[in-house]
Amino acid sequence: MIFVTTHPATIGINRERIIGEVSPMLFGSFAEHMGRCIYQGIYDPDSPHANAQGFRTDVLSAMRELGVSILRYPGGNFVCTYDWKDGVGPRSKRPSRRELAWRQIEHNDFGIDEFIDFCREVPCEPMLSVNLSTDNLRSLSELVEYCNAPAGTHWADYRIANGHREPHEVRNWCLGNEVDGPWQIGQTDAITYGHLAREAAKIIKRHDAKNQTILCGSSAPDLPTYPAWDSTVLDIAWEQTDFLAMHHYATNWENDTPSFLAYGIALQQHIDTIAASIRQTKTKKQSKHDVKIAWDEWNVWYKDRSSHANWTTAARLCEETYNLEDALVIAQWFNLFLRRCDVLKIACLAQIVNVIAPLKTTPSELLKETIFYPLVLFAQHARGQALDLQIQSPTYSTIKFGDAPLLDAAATFDVATNKLAVFLVNRSMSDPLPVQISCEGTAIEKFDHNSQIAGRDPKAINSLAHPDTIIPHNVAAIMLEGRVAKLVLPPLSFTVLSGIAKG
Repeated sequence: MIFVTTHPATIGINRERIIGEVSPMLFGSFAEHMGRCIYQGIYDPDSPHANAQGFRTDVLSAMRELGVSILRYPGGNFVCTYDWKDGVGPRSKRPSRRELAWRQIEHNDFGIDEFIDFCREVPCEPMLSVNLSTDNLRSLSELVEYCNAPAGTHWADYRIANGHREPHEVRNWCLGNEVDGPWQIGQTDAITYGHLAREAAKIIKRHDAKNQTILCGSSAPDLPTYPAWDSTVLDIAWEQTDFLAMHHYATNWENDTPSFLAYGIALQQHIDTIAASIRQTKTKKQSKHDVKIAWDEWNVWYKDRSSHANWTTAARLCEETYNLEDALVIAQWFNLFLRRCDVLKIACLAQIVNVIAPLKTTPSELLKETIFYPLVLFAQHARGQALDLQIQSPTYSTIKFGDAPLLDAAATFDVATNKLAVFLVNRSMSDPLPVQISCEGTAIEKFDHNSQIAGRDPKAINSLAHPDTIIPHNVAAIMLEGRVAKLVLPPLSFTVLSGIAKG
């Protein structure tokens, strides 16, 4: 790394500079019928950890630790050839089918009802993706009726016959998945999709006005359809849309750690572009209706891109092994979520277990990957309002992003508890970073609940043999001199400071 300056980083905090409320739905995740996410992941009746429903209790416990608030299902690419009716009713009568997205055999032992039961066990809100690629609008209407209607109609009574008298109360509905992607079965153009999604949204909302719809945005910022796709579909389906979906997977194909540690810059550009598309469409339409962002697929993903199950069930697909540098990128991602919580209201880490996931299972064991721990720290401390920080940071040189700040930071303040939390990433691979935090109009006696993830090797991993290589450690209480706190962040580190603010 080449430093442009060696001055300490400074952070100015003022409780009156508020970005917005931190939505609890930012702590979401995603479970797709892909590889070992469902089978041998969240559902594994043969595991010694299975409960009476076949759900892995160790996975459930870890999801509670992560604070998972909303869970997207059943895909992903999987949903684009999925018939939801295959996965309801007696298991003995459910068909096995060839699943074309990942070329698996899907035996449908786990379907909508099992998913809802699993969500209740977590507990978290369900989010359902619907097949707008190879299914039809009538089937969509029947699905909404099955999930949400009270007794007295055909599909509601069928749900009751299947053991669920009370409606599932699914409120968040994804209108297809990545339909501009050339890898997608059912790929189409923006105009065709926009009109179809608008009509699908009408159906969902006529069943119940409380239902919310998530419109497919462009699948990735490197596609030629981006960002014109987003503007086109918003223009067509604006009044029927509650959220526009974003997807992004961070990569380090080049093994360029300095650039990868600055990947938050690319993520910032992505969400700013989508937010601008939403703002421009609202202005163009002179509308009072608001559309927010659902970043409903996000993660680091590049080491294992295996996508062909060879017509088996529960193949090992995309079982990424995460390291320290991945964990630091994840921390920056969530810092960005806080900094853009004015427009971002839902986020779903893809995925929850085994497939590009913070959790990995064997029949009898559970491994918490490195990325598990920053997610837990945000779930524990990011509450209330995100604050607009005044940050000055020394920079370093990267190949991809030019000069990048060494410090990435965010902060929240919870009015109900007077708890201030500050989230800090030192991107340097080799040098400690002095940081000075000034609190304007706020008195903090000390930051007394402090955790840090750090290491010398950016490639360090957790394994079943060594599960605690990268985990949080407590940091000594940080005392303030007046309204100023001073600390030194070690290289390759993520630090969370938390304390009571007064005044």
